[in-house]
Amino acid sequence: MTTEKTATDQIETEPLVYRLSQLVLYFLKLGTIGFGGPVALVGYMHRDLVEQRNWISEAEYKEGLTLAQLMPGPLAAQLAIYLGYVHYGVLGATLVGVTFVLPSFLMVLVLGWAYVAFGGISWMQAVFYGVGASVIGIITISAYKLTQKTIGTNRLMWAIYLMSAATTVVTESESVWLFLGAGLIVWALRTPPWKKAEGTAAGLAFPILAMAPAVKASLNELLTQIAIFFTKAGAFVFGSGLAIVPFLYGGVVKEYGWLNDQQFLDAVAVAMITPGPVVITVGFIGYIVTAEGAGFGAGLAGASVAALATFLPCYLLTIIPAPYFKKHGKRPGIVAFVDGVTAAAVGAIAGACLVLGRRTIFANAWTPEVPKIVILLITVGLLLKFRKLPEPVVILAAALAGLLIYPFVR
Repeated sequence: MTTEKTATDQIETEPLVYRLSQLVLYFLKLGTIGFGGPVALVGYMHRDLVEQRNWISEAEYKEGLTLAQLMPGPLAAQLAIYLGYVHYGVLGATLVGVTFVLPSFLMVLVLGWAYVAFGGISWMQAVFYGVGASVIGIITISAYKLTQKTIGTNRLMWAIYLMSAATTVVTESESVWLFLGAGLIVWALRTPPWKKAEGTAAGLAFPILAMAPAVKASLNELLTQIAIFFTKAGAFVFGSGLAIVPFLYGGVVKEYGWLNDQQFLDAVAVAMITPGPVVITVGFIGYIVTAEGAGFGAGLAGASVAALATFLPCYLLTIIPAPYFKKHGKRPGIVAFVDGVTAAAVGAIAGACLVLGRRTIFANAWTPEVPKIVILLITVGLLLKFRKLPEPVVILAAALAGLLIYPFVR
């Protein structure tokens, strides 16, 4: 009896057969109603595909999650692409990736059009007055949680974290070389190449470097700049969706001057109130950068180029190593490299909180805006007290507060 029961249990735990169309429709739905950021999205995938539907095995899910954490790019999108690849190969990965990202892309496209068309109207300025301060609070909480989770008590990780945070505060920008350098330092210290040459970190870094200048299309100058910059963003940024925020700030605000501080915070806010991956804010940025004075067609081109350039590297860096990941993914050299990059990325997020917070909360160098401080503190308090409170709800409440407060402060 015991043997028969064990065999039955083994059969029941094997993944069920499902059609590709069913998987695609699931990710279309998740991309449409999946709020809560990358941690929530990967949790939904486990609940729905592993526990409830039994389409994906626990081992397959864990392999996909590990690969997504090792590779640069948005965590939830990469896991979705891998789960599409598991049973349906490149076709499954492609269809799942597109359907997961498409709903939120269309939403930010509409919001981008409204932002450009009605940006000068007082009600929209009032909405983002409250939302901007709330976003700072959300990013601060995310940085705090990421610091707790990834840094721990490791002195080397703390040194890299603090160095990255300080560099971000001083320069008000991000450097890809800082991230890569942090990864290489940890790799060299933990798995000295002079003792055992694995080629792991170098093998991970150089293909990524090779991708950075690969986007050379016959576009106008602005679209070409957008394509190159967002390809680097997608190819170099490790961690959760918010890890891309300081990198984007350094490029679109400081380096190219495409957006001012308020516009950048508005772009982050748009990503917070839409479902799907947070990284979809790149579509909003691409739209407003190109649509100003040029119309919807140019905005659509900018949004499409920015989104494609950001997600293409993470797509390639998921499907290319997928067949070999089981064999090589847990090598100490690769794990050490990613630990170093992650510590630098989390430090950059913490530094970006200070930079963006100072520019948002202070009307000028010395005068803080008290209503924004209150909104920020309430946001932090709510998220700390009610850990399951959806972030879009907080953003919408801040928008209402902005509508009420703005007439009295402007």
